[in-house]
Amino acid sequence: MIFKITALMILTVFYTFYFVKIIIQKRQSIRTTQLGVGNKAEKVLLIERTLSIANMLAPVISVCSIFIVQKYPADPVRVTGIAAGVIAVIFFAAATIAMKSSWRVGIPEEKTSLITSGIYNWSRNPAYVGFDLLYLSVCLMFFNIPLMIISIWAAVMLHLQIIQEEIHLHNMCGTEYDEYKERTMRYFGRR
Repeated sequence: MIFKITALMILTVFYTFYFVKIIIQKRQSIRTTQLGVGNKAEKVLLIERTLSIANMLAPVISVCSIFIVQKYPADPVRVTGIAAGVIAVIFFAAATIAMKSSWRVGIPEEKTSLITSGIYNWSRNPAYVGFDLLYLSVCLMFFNIPLMIISIWAAVMLHLQIIQEEIHLHNMCGTEYDEYKERTMRYFGRR
């Protein structure tokens, strides 16, 4: 029961940061959600729309797994899942806070500031690392094939989105982004 409660708490805190950030920015007249909409290349729109579907299904299947799965991984694996979930929340929260008003869901049509401080000093994509760790967390605690499939699909779509965002940031920020890219790794680490 402790694993169910902990997993639900991790998911709740993670998605609370997500939705509170959107609400705060909406009150500032910032259109945060730009995933799969706008005047973007067809490839970008396809990736963003597919990512959107994956990211809507992942929490649903995660919650279903918490309540339906009856055969659990070994406790040390599940404890590792809790640790991954806590780190996921930390990464995601730090990312949304550091981005301030530049945070967007999807590639924005308007120019935003390049954020390279805080957690972005250690990861170019900490919010996506947070999502990946969140999916891994639930898989480790409540493993099942549908959950594994949706988690891998969502992680692959997040990676494809990152690649599109890297192209966008290079076009938008030029040398400033290229220099940042040289010193900070895509997922985590400094060069």
